[in-house]
Amino acid sequence: MPCGTGLVSRRIFPKLTAKGGLRETKEWLNAALNDLSRAGVDYADARYLDRESESITVRNEQVAGLSRKDDCGFGIRVLYKGSWGFAASARPTEADVTATAGRALEVAKASYLTQRQPVKLDESPPHVGRYRTRFEVDPFAVSLDRKLELLFAALKILRQDKGIAVAEGAMSFYRTEKLFLSTEGAEVTQSILESGAGIEATAIEGGDVQRRSYPTSMGGDFAAHGYEFVESLKLVENAERMREEALALLAAEPCPAGNRDLIIDSSQLVLQVHESCGHPTELDRALGTEISYAGGSFLTPDKVGKFRYGSKIVDIFGDATIPGSIGSFGYDDEGVAAQRFPIIEEGVFVGYLTSRETAPILGRQSSGAMRAESWNHIPLIRMININLEPGEEQLTLDDLIADTKEGILVSTNKAWAIDDLRLNFQFGCEIAWEIKHGKRVRMLKNPVYTGITPQFWGSCDAICDRSEWRVWGLPNCGKGEPPQTMHVAHGVAPARFRNVEVGVKK
Repeated sequence: MPCGTGLVSRRIFPKLTAKGGLRETKEWLNAALNDLSRAGVDYADARYLDRESESITVRNEQVAGLSRKDDCGFGIRVLYKGSWGFAASARPTEADVTATAGRALEVAKASYLTQRQPVKLDESPPHVGRYRTRFEVDPFAVSLDRKLELLFAALKILRQDKGIAVAEGAMSFYRTEKLFLSTEGAEVTQSILESGAGIEATAIEGGDVQRRSYPTSMGGDFAAHGYEFVESLKLVENAERMREEALALLAAEPCPAGNRDLIIDSSQLVLQVHESCGHPTELDRALGTEISYAGGSFLTPDKVGKFRYGSKIVDIFGDATIPGSIGSFGYDDEGVAAQRFPIIEEGVFVGYLTSRETAPILGRQSSGAMRAESWNHIPLIRMININLEPGEEQLTLDDLIADTKEGILVSTNKAWAIDDLRLNFQFGCEIAWEIKHGKRVRMLKNPVYTGITPQFWGSCDAICDRSEWRVWGLPNCGKGEPPQTMHVAHGVAPARFRNVEVGVKK
């Protein structure tokens, strides 16, 4: 029977257990891979995925959204004479596994007829292993009443002033169980748990609308932890500050236009890194294979090891090994082990996010960045934890403000735009503060800043130390055609950029 959907919290691979166990399903998948090997394929792999998710949204005094989904299935990928084929099914039975493998081979053979250049995989070793998220409180075992009580308590504080027209809070949880097998002998199981939450207050006066979000916008912050992470966010304790800042923004002056020194706090810098550092360093984009939908990259392969991307203090690493991050895992969806590797070193571009297919083009091995949204999607190069390393000198955000004679401090993304090559960008933020002689002197609304990526990062002259460094989880990164949504994360600390264009010119 198909995997279907359900509302009951489960343990690892429950549906496999219902059908006779993980061992039997692995036997079917391995048998299909063996058949494909005998059919003369270059390579094949199989992924089984079982995901449970829960989403809760409350708005003002009502539950605005509530869902609990359960989805599972498997996909088989085949490389035949250098051409890919992929097929998937929601019915993990022996007959369907065999039929799906056959369809994947048929697709690969059809692709071979129009092949321009054969695919060659790197020599990444096959792994046999297991990875599991560590957590304290299973969010799927926490009652709905307890979750709603927390959200409504925060919203009650947000709504204590009539100037707040809309108060919203949300929580989401994901449990993903994965099995990966390949004709090279790989066998990997992973169990990943993710939790996240956030609140938002919208104030309206006349035609002016201002919003404040906590801990960040776009649904809040996410981590590979249990319900204890949601509680650690202290939504109730921060609700009053969000309400008061949203109201104060209505009376605040607009951010003045001009060139200013700009301090970006970590809640905003996370998106800056995501858009202008993460996406342009995906090698498939740089090679043009995503150009029709997701776009390309100004970081072309001829720039590796030569191109100055930023100032000498800018170091950016890909790192899928950080405990507790939604950009971490044990193995990617090609079975390649999680890694930490440099992308920008002392401001110079040195490496990409790669796959087993693309890395050999640069004479390298995969960086382990190949992931798929679910069982019925083929893997793509996706961001992992793409991190701006903290500064080496002891420097807090307060120190950075005190060291700034005149400037603007911005926080929390409200809007963004960036071109297809990830070169020209504009970001709008929820809130800003003017800095004069090392002190915040007034709140500003509708701050906007613009730049050209290498010039912008070249102007970075200070990054706060590790005490200010935080990994932010983003569960909604889009890419691919058909589109896939991926959970990614970025570690950042507040940083200062000199002579940045801010505000809207009249």
